[in-house]
Amino acid sequence: MRKQIAAANWKMNLTVQQAETLVTDIIAAGVELKPNQEAVFGVPFPYITSVQKKLSGKKNMNIAAQNCYSKVCGAYTGEVSAEMLKSIGVPYVIIGHSERREYFKESNAELAEKVIICFEFGLKPIFCCGEDLAIREQGTQNDFVETQLKESLFHLTPQQMTGFVIAYEPIWAIGTGKTASSAQAQEIHAHIRSVLATQFGQDVADSISILYGGSVKAGNAKEIFGQPDVDGGLVGGASLVATDFATIISSLK
Repeated sequence: MRKQIAAANWKMNLTVQQAETLVTDIIAAGVELKPNQEAVFGVPFPYITSVQKKLSGKKNMNIAAQNCYSKVCGAYTGEVSAEMLKSIGVPYVIIGHSERREYFKESNAELAEKVIICFEFGLKPIFCCGEDLAIREQGTQNDFVETQLKESLFHLTPQQMTGFVIAYEPIWAIGTGKTASSAQAQEIHAHIRSVLATQFGQDVADSISILYGGSVKAGNAKEIFGQPDVDGGLVGGASLVATDFATIISSLK
């Protein structure tokens, strides 16, 4: 059974006091995670250790970094390496979020390097892909996303891809209040799985959790997550509200 994941991406938000209160309130909501379900908190670098402490002993709740650098170490002031994250017990890293691609000009080739670095240090990438509005309106989103996958992931082995996590994000639906319909989400998630099956085999493709990211809310999560190829969500704004994110976690299959 594929892992069903509710991943919070806090982006550059909250003070450490607000962050600790938010996690405390989500835990207090009493959401029970089944063995195939997981809640992952993508928090800013300064808060990783304090949020880890809050999650200590909580079943199926884990931390994620929002990024890492593509080099092992060196004179890269301000960057954070995969080895650093591994050394403090971070299991997940968000790689290739659309904002990193847009604002920091991260290319598919650079993301391929980041994925390799993650595997070198035993970190699990949550690899993001997705199209902007112009591409969606042209109807070429499947080809666009397929290219992202090929150029960033097809150098990996089937073994590395087993249990991988991909987050599909329609950029036109991030922070806009617009959301892909459940049918649109299912269509492209199924396409992503078929692309992975062609390269890595059906068994591997069926093991990969594919999350939807794009204005997931407490009110629409259950319908979106209910689609056959949607295995949870990468959640932005709604993950900053304890009651909303608790409801989203409860909406997992």
